[in-house]
Amino acid sequence: MRAENPEGVAGDIAIEWGSDAMAELLSRLDLRYLALVPGSSYRGLHDSLVNYNGNRDPRLLVCLHEEHAVAIAHGYAKVTGRPMAAALHSNVGLMHASMAIYNAWCDRVPMLIIGATGPVDAARRRPWIDWIHTCADQGALIRQYVKWDDQPASVEAALDSLARAYAITRAAPSAPVYVCLDVSLQEQALPQPPPMPDVRRDRSPRAPGPDAEAVRTTLEFLGQARRPLFLLGRASRDERDWDRRVALAERYGALVLSDLKNGAVFPTSHPLHPAPPGIFLPAASAALIGAADLILSLDWTDLAGTLAAAAGHGHPASARVISCTLDSALHNGWSKDSFGLAPVDLSVPADPDLLVRALLKSAEPAEAAEPAGWPAREDNPAIPAASGGAGITMHDLAQALRGALAGSPACLVRLPLGWHGADLEVGHPLDYLGMDGGAGLGSGPGMAVGAALALADPAFGGGGRLPVAVLGDGDVLMGGTALWTAAHYRLPLLIVVANNASFHNDVVHQERMARQRQRPVRNSWIGQAISDPGPDLPAFARSLGLHAAGQVRDRYTLPSALTVAAAVARSGQCALVDVRVCPVE
Repeated sequence: MRAENPEGVAGDIAIEWGSDAMAELLSRLDLRYLALVPGSSYRGLHDSLVNYNGNRDPRLLVCLHEEHAVAIAHGYAKVTGRPMAAALHSNVGLMHASMAIYNAWCDRVPMLIIGATGPVDAARRRPWIDWIHTCADQGALIRQYVKWDDQPASVEAALDSLARAYAITRAAPSAPVYVCLDVSLQEQALPQPPPMPDVRRDRSPRAPGPDAEAVRTTLEFLGQARRPLFLLGRASRDERDWDRRVALAERYGALVLSDLKNGAVFPTSHPLHPAPPGIFLPAASAALIGAADLILSLDWTDLAGTLAAAAGHGHPASARVISCTLDSALHNGWSKDSFGLAPVDLSVPADPDLLVRALLKSAEPAEAAEPAGWPAREDNPAIPAASGGAGITMHDLAQALRGALAGSPACLVRLPLGWHGADLEVGHPLDYLGMDGGAGLGSGPGMAVGAALALADPAFGGGGRLPVAVLGDGDVLMGGTALWTAAHYRLPLLIVVANNASFHNDVVHQERMARQRQRPVRNSWIGQAISDPGPDLPAFARSLGLHAAGQVRDRYTLPSALTVAAAVARSGQCALVDVRVCPVE
């Protein structure tokens, strides 16, 4: 990764300014990077991070939009499980970033967001600009979708606030936190260094485990079940936790369902994972829910909606239901990402992977019951057909990409809505990272950069995996300038654009409306097409410093184009391939 370090900066520089003290505290936290769009509201902190702290831990990452800065921190957290910092310029930068913050909130990832404001003391404000960049309660803009926020009124309080925010975002359930720093505090001269919170002292567990009664009851229910079904949702990227999930399913002969909204949690080729994952519940998975006599939900996204969808497919659940999640700690009246109230026989407020560990540590059951009475399963789940002509379907793209990546590890950072679950093959927790939580269009490029940053960081050790993001053309056009940061810092990254020249998901919605109202379906493209002119995405990518050849329009040249681009990306250059795909029916 390309280095950017200041010249003439030596160690043991005295803490002279409020922002020096803040930079010193940030250096004592486990923060490798701080993504930012420069702004005058934190010019003091910017100077201290560079000229006091030497642009190290955290190291500054220049971005072209505040939404990208937060999305990069989001992608980083999805790989590492650890918070990254992002800095946002006053109220205007915070408003720019609000969609990305909501995505990170819904995805339950840790993140330290540092905001700033013009002088709260009106007597200190510069004419015009400081007035429009100052507001009475800046955190109110995002308070409903951050875990905690604060606007401290002294340097000492700011140090305490930053330390507290870092501890809060790391504690499960994770979500972004926000600290707004008055520009006057940053630029305040200090007669002596203030006392520094001892942030390295705390060794507390970051997530609570299940109590003994919950473990005992779960074991009792598992021992009585003949058709147990595990719904695996949000889980850690730790390989040991992955192995434990597999071991628990094997111990009880439990079938496993996963979905595309969350990252890889279980090997899709395992015999106990019989149905491909989906964004919405596939019919084959609904049949398994209806046939199960015990459902163990491990932080599954929208358990109530999933059970309702199974009933809608004609397979209502009659099983006992155990739900293990900490998510209710973040539920509030504003955001409805709490979903419906699920019918649950046992609620376990604990980290799901800690429940799995506790169940495996318990006494081995005398003999696990043999699963019986499951619906007949297909050995090969239905996979979308390849195109009959030269046109490229999403399945053609999946096959060609799999071939181009064969033989070396990769990490699928994102997949588009039209990707079929049967085309996803995962055997490691970093094989696939899932979606963005809040379904906010434009998040994909920034999250891809953040994942690439984490996978390239020797301190993390991503195992040489090439980050690959398959993004829709609308997603790239809305957030594509985030890719400049990857090019600037020489991050290995492959972007594949599944380009259908429209906002096709909404074409489908308009077709549905037209049929329901007996109106012309042929008009569904109006207000949806991205054409006339069609954006030249390869030229756009090259202008940002990426490698990009012309658009690929036939499936015969697709494999070689992807193979060349993957090789370029592995060499350390960000590469983009624009693939014209047939709209998903």
